[in-house]
Amino acid sequence: MAKPIIANIPDSPPIDQVGVEERAARLSSRSIKKSSKVSALKLALSMIDLTTLEGSDTPGKVRQLCYKAAHLHDVFPGLPTVGAVCVYPNYVRIAKKELEGSGINVAAVATAFPSGNSTLQVKLDDTKYAVDEGADEIDMVISRGKFLAGEYNFVYDEIAAIKEACGKAHLKVILETGELSTYDNVRKASDIAMYAGGDFIKTSTGKISPAATLPVTLVMLEAIRDYYYKTGKMVGMKPAGGIRTAKQSLQYLVTLRETLGQAWMNNHWFRFGASSLANDILMQLVKEQTGVYQSLDYFSKD
Repeated sequence: MAKPIIANIPDSPPIDQVGVEERAARLSSRSIKKSSKVSALKLALSMIDLTTLEGSDTPGKVRQLCYKAAHLHDVFPGLPTVGAVCVYPNYVRIAKKELEGSGINVAAVATAFPSGNSTLQVKLDDTKYAVDEGADEIDMVISRGKFLAGEYNFVYDEIAAIKEACGKAHLKVILETGELSTYDNVRKASDIAMYAGGDFIKTSTGKISPAATLPVTLVMLEAIRDYYYKTGKMVGMKPAGGIRTAKQSLQYLVTLRETLGQAWMNNHWFRFGASSLANDILMQLVKEQTGVYQSLDYFSKD
């Protein structure tokens, strides 16, 4: 029989599926005035974690991604840099060297990403290796099998152990919401992750469909809000996977602003896990400045 949830975590409230989806739909239909659109797009650009997490990754690909992160579109000055570059632990040292002096963080996935199916010792070693290589942020995955079996104490203890192994590095806890099935599970997993010490909660690895959705993100943002009201501690949010267009990014920013307020509207507290999103935002920004769209050929794919 599964152990009861940790005593210091309040019971997670039931989620009204219809209510969440209706509110997400309303927020996604909000319009942003043209005068504010450029500022919002630049903000979204600064919140991106440019990511490469493929078996075919090479040092050259990582270096190219880092160059893009620091030089998004040099023809148009005044653009922000992205929030971070996210890579596998064995490429952290390369990314740190390439991004030195840029102010861009290096994030590393760890804990047997993306499945999370390994021993705690392997996960701790994975995390410590990434931190020793210079990672500023660690993106861990929870043990979804344990969570779905009701072993909430196991999930809590594992997150707490990884948090300790992170040292000064920030910990983003990936729930892999596409495997959690229900909004109630998403809310409970969010609560466990925050009370166990996660600095961010993150929707997805990007390897499972569905990945980030606006209703799931809303559920997680509301969990962050409630946690803040109870503890006074701010926690960040990172929707990841499937966010590809500037229009989508603006919908997420509206949802963030309406749920958590202005204090979270910066890349210290909100990130997008994405790769192709940056190019679409750049295309929209260039169009706002010049009145015409540039071809995708003007933007690097990595």
